[in-house]
Amino acid sequence: MAVSFDLFGTLVRVTNPTDPPRAIATELEARGVAVPEDWDDAYRTPHIDAPEGAEVPLPAHVARALSSCGVAVPENAARRAVIAAFDPDVERREGAGEAIAAARESGPVGLLSNCSVPELVSRTLIRADLRGEFDAVVTSVGCGWRKPHPKAFEAIAADLGVPVGELTHVGDSPEDGGIDTCGGRALVLDGITLDEVPELLGRR
Repeated sequence: MAVSFDLFGTLVRVTNPTDPPRAIATELEARGVAVPEDWDDAYRTPHIDAPEGAEVPLPAHVARALSSCGVAVPENAARRAVIAAFDPDVERREGAGEAIAAARESGPVGLLSNCSVPELVSRTLIRADLRGEFDAVVTSVGCGWRKPHPKAFEAIAADLGVPVGELTHVGDSPEDGGIDTCGGRALVLDGITLDEVPELLGRR
């Protein structure tokens, strides 16, 4: 059996911007980009026609939103601004290390995270002292699909070398429960705590 974990809200707590469009605007302006007056509306409007369940990288969305307002964006400016705006304080949740260690007793262990911001997952793992704890790390911005889409779970299962039906996924949201539709097993932290996960992983 393989086990995958969600990251944000499951293994770590992070502080994200309370006003993402304004935080991104500040970073754009710091890089010489003229942010339009109607930026908030442009940011909240979809600009990329993606299939249902597909991930739209936030820098791509930001670049399209600026373009819709007639603002030319220098190469990589949108990406750098987004990465800087989402630079969180990170706290590893109590019981995270124990849960990962218990999962490793059953087989390979992976991380599957919905995240549209490049580099955010890797930086979070470093700050939570979790880098190197996983046999595979899959992000939605990397594989192109967000949980609960089956392709997200299939991606982490493939990287762990198991059929998706042999994967147990631990998370804190209904999206994490989507593994059920793939024939795998979900452990959703709704009414249970992370401290209980080692015991629950031992039950088949």
